[in-house]
This record gives sequence, C-alpha cells and structure tokens, in this order.
Amino acid sequence: MKFNPDADLDTSGVEDTRGSGGGGGSLLPGGMIPVGGGIGGIILLVVIVLLNGGIPGLGGDGSGEPEVQNTAPGNLSSCKKGTDLEKNANCRFVVYQNSVEGFWSTELPRRGKKYQPAAMRVFDGSVSTGCGPATSAVGPFYCPPDKKVYLDLGFFQTLQTELGAKGGNFAEAYVVAHEYGHHVQNLYGILGRIKTRSGPTSDAVRSELQADCLAGIWTNHATTVPDKDGDTFISDLTQDDIERGLDAAASVGDDRIQSKTQGQVTPESFSHGTADQRMRWFTKGMQSGDLTTCDTWSASTL
Repeated sequence: MKFNPDADLDTSGVEDTRGSGGGGGSLLPGGMIPVGGGIGGIILLVVIVLLNGGIPGLGGDGSGEPEVQNTAPGNLSSCKKGTDLEKNANCRFVVYQNSVEGFWSTELPRRGKKYQPAAMRVFDGSVSTGCGPATSAVGPFYCPPDKKVYLDLGFFQTLQTELGAKGGNFAEAYVVAHEYGHHVQNLYGILGRIKTRSGPTSDAVRSELQADCLAGIWTNHATTVPDKDGDTFISDLTQDDIERGLDAAASVGDDRIQSKTQGQVTPESFSHGTADQRMRWFTKGMQSGDLTTCDTWSASTL
C-alpha cells in the first residue's frame, strides 16, 4: 500500500484525544449500543472483551513487504501532508479517514443522497461518546447518536497477536472503511432495521456484512479518491494488500472467534457473520464498486 507524499491531509475530521485522560471507565449503558462494537451487531465488542480474559496469542505470519506499523504517540493534528508519514507514521490513519470519507462525500450526492461528515476520534483507555462511556475493550466502533467513528490504535496489535491476522496497512484501512460503512448505513436509515441481534441470518449479521461490502466499494475506488488539489491519497494497492484486508475480515468472523474463545462454533449466537461470508461480501463490493450490490437485507443467501 503506497501513500502519495504529495497528498494534502485534512485533520478537521480527526480528533486525537490520546493522553487526555479519556472519559469513562465503564462499557456503554443499556439502551445506548455503539454500532460497531459487536453487541450492537457491527465489529468486535464481544470479541475483545473475551480476548482480554486471556486467550493465547496467535501471531500473524509477517509475510509480504514491510509496512509502517508504529502506533506510538504522535498527535494526528500535525499531519498535513503525505510526507508527514516520514516523521509520524500514525498519519496514515488520517490518510485512511480522508480517503474513505472523501469517497462517500462524493458518491452519495452522486446518487441523490446528502452526505454528512463523520469525525474519527482516536483514543486510548477510555472515551466519552454519544452512546455513553466506552473503554478500549470495545474495539473500533461507530456511534450513531454523535455520528463518530471511535478507534483505539492499540486494537491493531490485538488483531494480530490475539486474532491471528497478518496485519498491515490495508488491514487497518479495511477496519476504518468498515466503520464508515456503518455511517453510510446510518445516513440511509438502515441501522434502524436492526431488531434481531443474534443468529446466522439475523439483522445484526446482515448489517455487519453490508458494512464489509461498503468497505469493499471504497477499496475499488481507493486509488482514485483525490484531495482538494486533485492528488490521490493512496497511489497503489497490491494483491498482497487486498489479501491482508480479506485476512482481517476473516479473522473477525464469528466462527473463527468462537472457535478461539470457546472451542466450538454456535451459529445461533452469530452477530457478525462467518469468515467466509465477511470475505465474500467484502469481495463483492470491491469487484463491483457499486452501492447497489450491497443489499444484504433482501439476499436469500448470505
């Protein structure tokens, strides 16, 4: 995955609150469920809570070309150009956010739908949200009331060491794109459809898989999304990048996680979709690049 050093980065939609002391020490209260955290039917709340209980490490294989993986402190407000990645590797998260939101801010109006910006708040430890207080145990999530994506950068190490993902820059970009997929769903009123939260064909699973498909749509267009001056944010995606994104999607499949955390797979408690389903819907969006291919709600076979 190659970042364009000439790209102009916009940090107005990125809130870096790391080191600020957070804002809440408990999981979100009843009735205020973050879409993206697992209990709400999107990504990884239950997963990380279980893993924090002591699941053995399952490291990735480290294959592929070396990529920037540093998630040490370095405030993202200083990220103004693609060249800033040389001194602050975490600026890549600003690139992801700018590219993903840049795509949807153009694509939705093209389809007659007004786009409303969604900030990405980077935190560590704990954070206050429109859904209530949350901790890093929630993993990446999207909160519908405040229309923000929440991200603890330490999650990506967990993705590799605990869930066995290969990792890499595009694995990170996939997660960000997935959460912004939930924002797109929110703008269309789709999240209000989530009534059943467990089971292989539940609303939660359909929402989760649709967000994967939407992440795939962005992937299709990722190397063409321009900054304000017409320079692209991302100049190249390789097959290895795509495989790492697919690997990340598979790593958070219900069947993979249940097998690791409880030694057996119980489809009746699925809330995210299987590894194969997540890869398939991501691929479907990526190959088509078309929003109309992501209708998981009427699909007879997921």
